[in-house]
Amino acid sequence: MQNDHFWFTHVRLETGYRLENGVVTGTETGIFHMRVEQGNIAQIEPETFVFEDSLPKRDMNGKLMLPSFRDMHIHLDKTYYGGQWKAPSIATNGIFTRFEEERELLPKQLPVARERAGKLIELLLQAGTTRIRSHCNIDPSIGLQNLEATLQAAEDYKGKAGIEIVAFPQHGLLLSQSVSLMREALRNGASLVGGVDPATVDGDIEKSLQTTMELAVEADADIDLHIHDGGHLGLFTFQRLADLTEEAGWQGRVTISHALALADIPQEKAAAFADRLAGLGISIASSVPLGRTIPIPLLHERGVKVWLGDDSITDHWSPFGKGDVLEKAGTLAERFHLVDEVELGQTLGFITGGVTPLNRNGERMWPRVGDEASVVFVDAGCSAEAVARRSERVAVFFKGNLVAGALPAAR
Repeated sequence: MQNDHFWFTHVRLETGYRLENGVVTGTETGIFHMRVEQGNIAQIEPETFVFEDSLPKRDMNGKLMLPSFRDMHIHLDKTYYGGQWKAPSIATNGIFTRFEEERELLPKQLPVARERAGKLIELLLQAGTTRIRSHCNIDPSIGLQNLEATLQAAEDYKGKAGIEIVAFPQHGLLLSQSVSLMREALRNGASLVGGVDPATVDGDIEKSLQTTMELAVEADADIDLHIHDGGHLGLFTFQRLADLTEEAGWQGRVTISHALALADIPQEKAAAFADRLAGLGISIASSVPLGRTIPIPLLHERGVKVWLGDDSITDHWSPFGKGDVLEKAGTLAERFHLVDEVELGQTLGFITGGVTPLNRNGERMWPRVGDEASVVFVDAGCSAEAVARRSERVAVFFKGNLVAGALPAAR
């Protein structure tokens, strides 16, 4: 359903916190009407507003409107989703077992890669996600063919989701001698430079990071590196990446995915390093692993931008994954005991690019006139309930276009 100009009517929005003796006891909401024009919110009016135009009206029947979600770490190009169920094998040699499997598996899956990527995008849309960052294998065994399939899937969903692709040398930038392939990928549709474990996989932290930064500067591209290495090895890798970020002037353009070393070091050391990350605008992407969770609230408090993502969805790396970042936000809240009205509501920001309807003081921050009309309507009374209960997504809009779900029945 597409219209350049229309009204959302009877939309529930958060208006502030309910206080009793200075303590937040709930979230106040109200019913509003919003005019959408060419994909953006052009007008916000109270429920008593009298319409004087004949624009189409989409009655949302009091459903709560939230900013649509962002999945900032997923692998669209090698999922089993949409195909026959298959559990992964035991990784007898860690990630190197998976590399060996991929050399045979990815060429075999190539004929269905575009279709399965599309199925996975549909799953994400149904869960309320309209912004996707996908890592895509670039290596000698598959060349640029997975990139081509992923770009085709992204084109299939143009107008339904915003999809950016990270050129990802899964088998090691240096180890698999993929530098020239990475350059080619960045000239042919990939928009970010990826990488994986410069120490464990490439065996040369300095050369791997230097080469990654050179590729980024050459292509004027942002960076998103998988760094699983733990303890002091991982922390040293972060520090060298931070040094290179500063030297290259790449502040605000680097993401560390996983960053598991931050789960291995004392809190005071993590806090000190978080200050440096924040100062350089280096963000963190996490899938909120249950067994080794990095201190996400601490990072956030120190000013580090932290995003959530699903990572693998039913592939040869993992049999798990729902494609639902609201589920990830709820898991984060549970893991760190974020249980009150304010903390639960603010947790939404980890999956919306930092946007929450209310700030911690209860002031309404979203939506505002001029904001993009990429929104999700949920069956919940407030953001806190949506996070805690992983509430049902009723309808999802991307730039004003309905992309998943359906409009509620007429009142």
